[in-house]
Amino acid sequence: MWRSLASNMLTFLVVGLFLVGGVVLWGKSQYSATGPLEEAICLQVQRGSNIARVSRDLHEENAISNAAIFRMGAAYTDKASQLKAGSFLIEPNATMAEIVDQITRGGANTCGTEIVYRVGVTRTVVDVRELDPATNDFVERAEFELAVDDTPAAYTEKRAEADTRYRLILAEGVTSWQVVEALNAMDVLAGEAGEVPTEGALAPHSYEIVEGTDRKALLEQMTALQSQRLAAAWEGRDPDLPLQSPAEMLILASIIEKEPGIPEERRDVASVFVNRLNQGMRLQTDPTVIYGITKGRGVLGRGLRQSELRQVTPWNTYVIEGLPPTPIANPGAASLEAAAHPASTDFVFFVADGSGGHAFATTLDEHNRNVARWRQIEQERGNN
Repeated sequence: MWRSLASNMLTFLVVGLFLVGGVVLWGKSQYSATGPLEEAICLQVQRGSNIARVSRDLHEENAISNAAIFRMGAAYTDKASQLKAGSFLIEPNATMAEIVDQITRGGANTCGTEIVYRVGVTRTVVDVRELDPATNDFVERAEFELAVDDTPAAYTEKRAEADTRYRLILAEGVTSWQVVEALNAMDVLAGEAGEVPTEGALAPHSYEIVEGTDRKALLEQMTALQSQRLAAAWEGRDPDLPLQSPAEMLILASIIEKEPGIPEERRDVASVFVNRLNQGMRLQTDPTVIYGITKGRGVLGRGLRQSELRQVTPWNTYVIEGLPPTPIANPGAASLEAAAHPASTDFVFFVADGSGGHAFATTLDEHNRNVARWRQIEQERGNN
């Protein structure tokens, strides 16, 4: 009898082990299997939340098939205690393993609300936008000009939410004074900006910021990036450029940046200035005249007068020889590259062509004809 009982118990044990093993294998397969989510969702994980609460939210959104397996998988991989607060874009058919990795990995939020501060040459605009998970496109909720327009309610509401993301975008060609003015007006930042950095020292770029980012530290980050870009451009520059130092390359890049036109023309514009420097010709470019008037503190807001073209300032390239003493703006990476690698041309003149670009010329007669065409276009536009 005892032998029979022992045999039965052994049988039950083996069957039980097979069942447990089967359940474990099934659970592991479910954890790694394609998920049931049909359309992307934005998962909000609040501060102080836990894996149990998140599993319930995901199950209610039909993003996972089994909340218990989700929790056990997170615990088995030692990730249950690593949950991060934030907004996470959960893609269709994401596996439980992928979701757990996403919400415990950390890093920037991938969906939800983003407030973007765009520091431009003429104004600073604030965009409040939300990512639509279904289309992966941003939907604008509010837009206003910083320090000019009334602050919309949507901005105030989203500023109060802990998971709102922030981004600062510096446009190419902004001046250092304009950047500092914008930073001082941004309530998301903290601390003193200090003195205005030297012109050209700040890198136009898209910067991720957080609530309480220190203004001075942010300026140092911009300066470090611009130094890296300038060093790389100088190191890889074409031979025989009429530039004696990285500082001169930065000055030239800032002038290229401020000449209006289409991006594809940067290297052609650069070639005009390089050819003029090589031939001992004055650069004769309007943006340097404007900088001599404004010193980078805002925009001129009108056309240049003939008297201003003749006015002597350290920056007016109609009256000075060679490059001005400092940059006239903060150039972007593309203008630095254009200064380092100008196109190989014989151009020494250019003028607007009416299409947003320039008409380039190698002789004064050709240039005068291009100027006459541009004057005619201006007259026709004025009559219309």
